[in-house]
Formats: sequence, structure tokens, C-alpha cells
Amino acid sequence: MKKCFLCMLIILMVASFAAAKETRKAGPGALAAKVPPPPPFNSLIVMEAATGDILEEINPDLKHPLASVTKLMTALVVMDRLASGDVLLTDTVTTSAAASRIGGSQVYLKHGESFALEEMMKALLVASGNDAAHALAEHVSGTTEAFVAEMNQIVRRLGMNDTEFHSVHGLPPSPDRGEDISTCRDLMRLSRELLKHPKLLEWTAIQTDTFRDGAFIMNSHNKLLGKLPGTDGLKTGYYRKAGFNVVATAQKDGLRLIVAVLGSPSAKIRDNVAAEQFKKHMARYQMAALARQGQEFGEPIRLRDGKTPFLQAVSAADLNFPVLKEKTAGIQNEIRLPAELKGRVEQGQKLGEVTFTLDGQTLGTADLVSPVPVETAGIFTRLLRRAGLR
Repeated sequence: MKKCFLCMLIILMVASFAAAKETRKAGPGALAAKVPPPPPFNSLIVMEAATGDILEEINPDLKHPLASVTKLMTALVVMDRLASGDVLLTDTVTTSAAASRIGGSQVYLKHGESFALEEMMKALLVASGNDAAHALAEHVSGTTEAFVAEMNQIVRRLGMNDTEFHSVHGLPPSPDRGEDISTCRDLMRLSRELLKHPKLLEWTAIQTDTFRDGAFIMNSHNKLLGKLPGTDGLKTGYYRKAGFNVVATAQKDGLRLIVAVLGSPSAKIRDNVAAEQFKKHMARYQMAALARQGQEFGEPIRLRDGKTPFLQAVSAADLNFPVLKEKTAGIQNEIRLPAELKGRVEQGQKLGEVTFTLDGQTLGTADLVSPVPVETAGIFTRLLRRAGLR
């Protein structure tokens, strides 16, 4: 009996040892490996800029603090005012006492110090100057409160339904001020609006510049500018609760993408995520040239009354669309043109149109026009033509 008990004990010990050995081989992370780790950010979106098509999204409607990404809306208010002529790039912006006391990222404006509005915009978008944001807001709207009201008017105009601004700079909120909040999806609406102002991309593409006649060196916080070819904007932001945020844009061979990453644990991780998204989708898509201005489409149109008997319709403008590279061969077009026209034809006169489709989806439509004016022929020529003799 004792021998039997000893045998059973030895068997159990050997089994336990073997199981422990297998567990050590598998490692403590074996079970955890079955569950994918969470992404190194809170929210992400990738958009093709020309069409607004979303190429990838993760938690795109999560409301999130923006930090200095807020300055993109500050910039848009100023750009709209520049477009309307209310302010000029050559305007002199004078620093108030309140602006000189703003902390965080700054260009160290002194009370009473003045700079051209264009220099202040560079300070805003390159150095992420909170003091420059405050000074610009006061110059444009009189007070920062009035400027914030303009920011939120644009929010409503653009349909940014999950966005609200309480500051012009994006600093952490004080007890008497709310937090600047938005979503990746809303930031795409804002970014596409900003891209209507090419001058803004000139500023956001700057990696290093000088301020105060060269006495102060401004270095962009957007390190993607030097890391990823084709990057020319837009803005980063950080404070502890917000994490590391970026809204960036880059273009390659006519294809422009916008990427937003909110809530990364470090600037390096945030930038790596954004760069990976750009590279992945730039590799997958290309901007297909559906039509080129002046390109001929369809059969020549017979002109019953023209000095020339036929006219070839051409595209009125370029038409491009982002398409997966492997699908470009499947693009089809439908041309709608009359077989015959009467009377005089004007140069640029619309004759018809061509619509491009892929997998049943309409990609776009281009107007087809006359490339030249065509005068009516004399009555003798027209009679011969109608009689089929010419």
C-alpha cells in the first residue's frame, strides 16, 4: 500500500513539473497574446482631401481635448478675415499686456511690441505661440471672447457638431474656462476648409524660421515635416490630459491625404502612427487622371450649319479621383453628346458631358465643350450639305 502511495505521489510530482515547464515555455504573455493590444492612441482618421473620402478610422467621433490643435481654428478665423479684406498681412499687430502674460509655448512677446500680421501667423503656426494667438485674436475681433465666438460660428457653419472652443490657444482650461474639444471627424471638416487657403500651407510647411529680426529661432513642433516627404502641415498639440495630438497633411503625385491622431502617449508614437498611415494609404491609392482639359471625348458632332462640317468635343477641365491602384483598369466612362448641332457654336459652349464610374460608383462628371468657335456657313453651303452633296 505504501509503495502504491509513493508511486502515485511521484507521478503527480512529475506531471506538475512538466506542466510548469510548458507554462514557462509559453511565457506569461501567452494568454494575453490572444487579445490584441489597444492602439497607441485614442482616436484616428485618414481622409483623401479632394473628395473627403474616409480611408480609415478608429473612434473617429470620440470627443477629445485638442491642446494646441485648437490654433487651426484660430488660423481659419484669420484666413477668412484676410479673404474678405477685413485684415491684411501687412497689418501691425500690437501686443497687449494680457497677451504678454500668456504662458506655455510662446515667442515671448512684450507689452507694446508690434509685428506684421504675417509674422504673427508664423509665430502662431510654426512656434505654436500662445501669446501670438492672443494678440492676433485681439487685433482681429477686439477681444479674445469675441474671437472665440467667431470660432464657434465657424464650427456651426461647417457642421462640426461635436466641437466647442473656449480659448484661442488650446492651453489647459482654468476653473472658469471650458476645455477645447473636438473629434477626428470634425477636424477633417476643419482641415479641408483650411486647405482652401494655400497661403496657410506655406506657413505650416516651415520647419525653422526666425522671429524678431532673427533674434528668436522658431522650430516647428510638427516633426513629420522632416520625417515624411510631401508633408506640409498642419498642427500638433499636447498637454497631459490631452496627450499628444496631430492633424497632418501630405501629398504625393497629386494625392493629398489628411491624418488626425489624438491621445498618443508620446510624440514619437504619435508621429510614427501618422507616418505609417500616410505611407500605407499613399501606397494603396493613386490619383487617377479621369480627364484632362482639352482631351477629346466621343465621336465628332455633325454641324448642319457650321463652316466646318464636324466638331470634336473636349473636356472643359481636369478631373482626378483617388482610386485603389489595382482597380484603375476597371474605370469606365459614359459619354453623352448629340449626334448633330444646328446654328453657330461658341467657344467653350457646353455640348455634353462624360461620367466616370468604378464598380457602380460614380467617380465624377466632366463637361464636354467646344474648343473653338464655329461660324455658320453660307446658305449655298448649307443647302448642299442638307442635300447630302457636301
